[in-house]
Amino acid sequence: MAKPITQRFDQMVLEVSDDGTTWRKLCGMVGVTITRSTNMDTSEVPQDCDDESLPMDIAREPRSQEVTVSATGVWAQQSHEEVLDWWYGAESKQVRIGNLNAASGDTEYEKGPCFLTNVTNQRTKGQRVTSNIELAFDGLPTRTVKA
Repeated sequence: MAKPITQRFDQMVLEVSDDGTTWRKLCGMVGVTITRSTNMDTSEVPQDCDDESLPMDIAREPRSQEVTVSATGVWAQQSHEEVLDWWYGAESKQVRIGNLNAASGDTEYEKGPCFLTNVTNQRTKGQRVTSNIELAFDGLPTRTVKA
């Protein structure tokens, strides 16, 4: 049996850009979670037209898909103003998620316009101030394959 090829911490990246060509990491954000969701609609459909006493069947259809990102870490002075400007501006920025250990021909980057939907800071006595952010892509990100 072949051993799985895995990805190290530094091979999954979250990067932001103003122009879509120069990318930078948000300093302090060390925990990143990517969620890809399909929003479903359900309909109840008769199981048997002749026997209405039977329970209905559930039919499902995809309605929409979305990709969101949450990131956690410590508050970093280097990213403070950028994060606040992004949130207060309520505008999208270019974001890309990189899977740098992707195989040739597989998706290496997912990128597109993204809104900063939530910013949370927390302090606990004796510890550094933490930061949590949530991002939502405006539509589905574009997938770029690794050469």
